[in-house]
Amino acid sequence: MPVGIFDSGLGGLTVFSEIRKRMPGQPLLYLGDNKHTPYGVRDAEDIYRLTVQNTQALFDRGCDLVILACNTASAVALKRMQETWIPKDKRVLGVFVPMIEAVSERMWGDNSPPREVTVNQLALFATPATVASRAFQRELSFRAIGVDVEAQPCGGLVDALEMNDLELAEAMVHSHVSALLRRMPKPDAAVLGCTHYPILEHVFQEALGPEISVYSQGKLVAASLEDYLQRHPEMVGAAGPTRCLTSGDPKDVSIAATRFLGHSVQFESLEG
Repeated sequence: MPVGIFDSGLGGLTVFSEIRKRMPGQPLLYLGDNKHTPYGVRDAEDIYRLTVQNTQALFDRGCDLVILACNTASAVALKRMQETWIPKDKRVLGVFVPMIEAVSERMWGDNSPPREVTVNQLALFATPATVASRAFQRELSFRAIGVDVEAQPCGGLVDALEMNDLELAEAMVHSHVSALLRRMPKPDAAVLGCTHYPILEHVFQEALGPEISVYSQGKLVAASLEDYLQRHPEMVGAAGPTRCLTSGDPKDVSIAATRFLGHSVQFESLEG
């Protein structure tokens, strides 16, 4: 029984890679909806429809647990899915929870009143749809007080990374960081609220300055999944193959993924 990992494109591979490093024996099934990427510029109904469709595809292939390794899907679709759609014998987890836990310095199940935390000024870099949803700010406010969040919609950045145009992507990072720093000159920390962005974590850090802590999702999500599986051993799959599927052209996506991660990644067709 593999754990499913879904993303709108290549970004979730940053989570996929960290999970493989941390839990090499856990079978995984990655699905990238490269045919419809990016999600960050789509409306909420379209994001919900595509997320449900692709999550169902992973359920159909034997995954009882699916991680939405896409911040846009997690922000826009997950709550509605949990309330109205997910079968009782299945679980779908988002990538927001580990990040909220890290910033708020408390576990998700801690229902005590919100309290002050170390971070007071927080920069959030995310897709336009994630920023518009305000999901990160809403969930953080339930757990922490006194945190001023300044969000920067990074339009075009996912497209540049999917096309492997790193020169353009790096220029965009500097532009987006400059725009945010004009509104919040001295953030204590920054959240990379898209799983594509860790590929450019060093560029964000350079643009922000060495004194600003940068939260990136891959390691946090991998550690959170390991903890979840220890508490829910029925979701742990037996040893088996790890596969990567795409709704796009497998050859083109394999080439792009290999460039994206810097090592060979082979995709199969979702329709195969």
